[in-house]
Amino acid sequence: MNDSPDPRNKLNDLSNREWLRATKSFWVTAIGREPTELDARAWEEFVAWLRERRGDEATEEVLEQIIPSFVFSRTPPRSKLKSQHPATFSELDVARLMCLFTKRGGRVLDPFVGTGSTLIACAREGRVGVGIELSPEWTEVARTRLQEEGGFLAGDQRLIEADARDALPKLPPESFDLLLTSPPYWSMLRKKPGLKAKTERVTKGLATHYSESAGDLGNIEGYDDFLETLGSIFALALPALKPGAHACVIVSDFRHGSRFVLHHADVARVLEDSGYPLKGVTVLAQDNKNLYPFGVPHRFISNIHHQYVLVHQKTG
Repeated sequence: MNDSPDPRNKLNDLSNREWLRATKSFWVTAIGREPTELDARAWEEFVAWLRERRGDEATEEVLEQIIPSFVFSRTPPRSKLKSQHPATFSELDVARLMCLFTKRGGRVLDPFVGTGSTLIACAREGRVGVGIELSPEWTEVARTRLQEEGGFLAGDQRLIEADARDALPKLPPESFDLLLTSPPYWSMLRKKPGLKAKTERVTKGLATHYSESAGDLGNIEGYDDFLETLGSIFALALPALKPGAHACVIVSDFRHGSRFVLHHADVARVLEDSGYPLKGVTVLAQDNKNLYPFGVPHRFISNIHHQYVLVHQKTG
């Protein structure tokens, strides 16, 4: 395959080879995961077996498709400032998404920017980001992180301290190439801390929920009310997106009491109802998380070690 971007490609700056790899529905995130000697030996044996049966040309075509399965994206440890927030995502994963769905110089909108990961990724990847954050505390953390971690393009990023419901209608219409965000997780962070929260946050004196603001979606009591409010915010963001622009929303499922909530399905429905047709789902495996014996040895309770990247698109 040609390693240069196809002249017909109006979406991103990727070659056809890079684009093909980015369409895989399963991404693996790990810290420092390198192929072991056993991995390498097994891979060599597999390639030899394939060449014997398929020949060199067919083997190369197959390898183009499957090599990415053995590549791990590396998520570095969270900085001290970033660790203060109870729910963050990796700048590397954000960067992969914006490189797939925008060209250099493209404009990216995050209506729930938190500690600024989207803006930092924009600065590093040559995009222009606008992030909205309700909490003064997290806005200040995002501003500091952007200055310290964003590099020389940090000044091109815009951080708005406001309720997204107030800020979104003021944005210029059809001015963004991508909406990229991870919205609040309802009131789940306000429940009594369990084993994981106690170990990773309470004992370290870190925040366990977003804020005390009445406008915070994480403080809405009813789940249906939360989803309705979330949908209204996505609807407000729609006019700011260019026709054909994508929306990538990173979410995770969760447990509520004895119930396992398919949160990603609910958010996907909300996005569709707000005017964003669903285009696909990518599973982001988080191989760097700790395992906790929640139900052992009495009952099955899963360790949720993956997130969903919901890929929607504004009709264009």
